Amino acid sequence: MTRALPTAPTATPNQPAAHRWLALSVLLLAVLLVAVDATVLGLATPYISEDLRPSGTQLLWIGDVYSFVIAGLLVSMGSLGDRIGRKKLLLVGAFAFGAVSVLNAYATSAELMILARALLGIAGATLMPSTLALIRNIFPDPRERSLAIGIWGAMASAGMAVGPVVGGVLLEHFWWGSVFLINLPVMAALVLVGARFLPESRNPHPGPWDLPSLLLSLIGMIGLVYAVKETAAHGPSAVALGVGALGVLALAAFGRRQLTLPVPLLDMRLFAQRGFSGAVLADLLTVLGLSGLVFFLSQFLQLVQGRAPFEAGLAELPAAVGAVAAGLVAGAAARRSSVRAVVCGGLTAIGLGLAALTVVDTSTGYPLLGAALLVVGVGAGLSFTVTADVILSSVPKEQAGAASAVSETAYELGTALGIALLGSVVTGVYRDFTAPEDLPGTASAAAHESLGGAVEIAGGLPAASGEALLAAARTAFVDGLRLATGVGAAVLLAAAATAWILLRGQHLDDSPEEDATGETSMPETSPGAETEGAAG
Repeated sequence: MTRALPTAPTATPNQPAAHRWLALSVLLLAVLLVAVDATVLGLATPYISEDLRPSGTQLLWIGDVYSFVIAGLLVSMGSLGDRIGRKKLLLVGAFAFGAVSVLNAYATSAELMILARALLGIAGATLMPSTLALIRNIFPDPRERSLAIGIWGAMASAGMAVGPVVGGVLLEHFWWGSVFLINLPVMAALVLVGARFLPESRNPHPGPWDLPSLLLSLIGMIGLVYAVKETAAHGPSAVALGVGALGVLALAAFGRRQLTLPVPLLDMRLFAQRGFSGAVLADLLTVLGLSGLVFFLSQFLQLVQGRAPFEAGLAELPAAVGAVAAGLVAGAAARRSSVRAVVCGGLTAIGLGLAALTVVDTSTGYPLLGAALLVVGVGAGLSFTVTADVILSSVPKEQAGAASAVSETAYELGTALGIALLGSVVTGVYRDFTAPEDLPGTASAAAHESLGGAVEIAGGLPAASGEALLAAARTAFVDGLRLATGVGAAVLLAAAATAWILLRGQHLDDSPEEDATGETSMPETSPGAETEGAAG
């Protein structure tokens, strides 16, 4: 005999449209939570450094440990959501994210701040894969799902744009911990509304959560990302190469183990699908090529052109506007033309936008910058939205969490590689500038370390020497930025050519799925044993 308990709403094709879109609005809160948090730490770092007085190594860990942990756990957390329920994992992770944000805000030492950022990475790894996986199950109609993914991507872009603006306002009026406390109202709304309106979905035949696979993926991704970032910051070293080799070996062992498990954490056979692999590779290369611009643009706007943080945040808005607008129409455009036409068109647009930035100098007016950022945003909105749709549509809904995690891992790895490679380009060019002859050796070393260091040193010099130092440092920085955007443009155009080949024949399905619940009813085996049934 089978009995169905009252449960949270489940995602069925007959679910009223209003309920589906209300559930999406809840998921957008999680996207906003992660996107805003990703942008505020950079703004708060100078204040944290002044208050907590971390060493140089500790400051690097404060900045990096979040990405290390989240990269290592994304696949495992996505797979965990497939097993225990994506709604459950999302709500638990959101509550933890808010709670740990308080720990970040009130950290009293560098060591506690590093721990808080690591814990935030654990919580953050539960959120993004869960949101995309739930979208895969909430929207059985492919056209609706494409629009939902477009809105999801638009919110991520909007959050990345709004974060610096809101963070700048808070830092002008409150202490640095306030940039972390803005997570709390978003978290509260997400948990309270999500508990009522989000449908639950899970893999009905999940298999065990394999602990050795979890450890191998964690060691592999953390080792690889650490090696890339360490090499970028300090150059090649035996430690970095050793850790990187350990990471590669662990990932290879992870892949081999998945092929032997009856129910793996990640089905490696997905990568044999040309569409899935092509979409993941396109995401990785896109983020890699964009990382130089994303990482150094705010420094250019503030330290080279002298804009205030709030003004610099506003100056970056065209990219978000373009991404939002393009993301909302990307799915329809891919159906009207083709997946590869839209993805390759988007990647080409990003490449051309980056190429336009190779002509900037210290006095470049905003019209060129704003237009280039708008083109980059439009291209990113088209590409990221359609590749996310392809990745989700390429897998059974039961594996949506793991597939979403692969997509997010591509972003994390692409960011690490991009900052390492393109950051090295900018740094290498910058450090070759010629400082004024009367500059003391220690001051010269600090000025050559970073543009921020040069600005600080120049402030303590006589006017003529300070202006000469700033002019040389800013010119060298812009030269490095131009070269990095040129390399990024080449990467994006190469990605467009690769996607044109790999996405050949790929299309977005128009046939609604018959069942989107992801849940099953099981026989009752003992008195009082009750199982969940499919609602509706």
